[in-house]
Amino acid sequence: MAELYLVRHAIAADRGAEWPDDTKRPLTRKGIARMRDIVKGLKRLGVELDLILTSPLLRARQTADLLHQGLGGATPLEETAPLAPGGAPADVVDLLRQRSGAEAIALVGHEPDLGQLAAFLIGARAPLIFKKGGVCRIDFESMPPTPPGNLVWFLPPKVLR
Repeated sequence: MAELYLVRHAIAADRGAEWPDDTKRPLTRKGIARMRDIVKGLKRLGVELDLILTSPLLRARQTADLLHQGLGGATPLEETAPLAPGGAPADVVDLLRQRSGAEAIALVGHEPDLGQLAAFLIGARAPLIFKKGGVCRIDFESMPPTPPGNLVWFLPPKVLR
């Protein structure tokens, strides 16, 4: 069984004049602290990863770094454009085809794209709605994933903390 984890980035600074370049908006202190607790929750659930793929936007990369560090720091971590805002689900599946050796992969990204990707992967009609720091696990027979997968759990950050 292959496991795919979809992770929405943690709480980031508000859009506005302070961050005119949306790609450089960082996580807030609160977002960092909460994400550390979320990662502890993932560890309690027994999550172990072979690979972490993240959007190149700063807030997602920081979230992926916290996930990476919190799970021991040995998991390879890569930035990838298909996880940036506006990425198509089919492009993400193509990306996963290139990483078919991994059996447990986390994808760190943004809304509404993660919700649309989750719906595509499980064959749902409507997107799932991820809160900041929310995580879902979708299982497949093997990687790369062939939809529909099995939604094992979909947890808001409060539950993981």
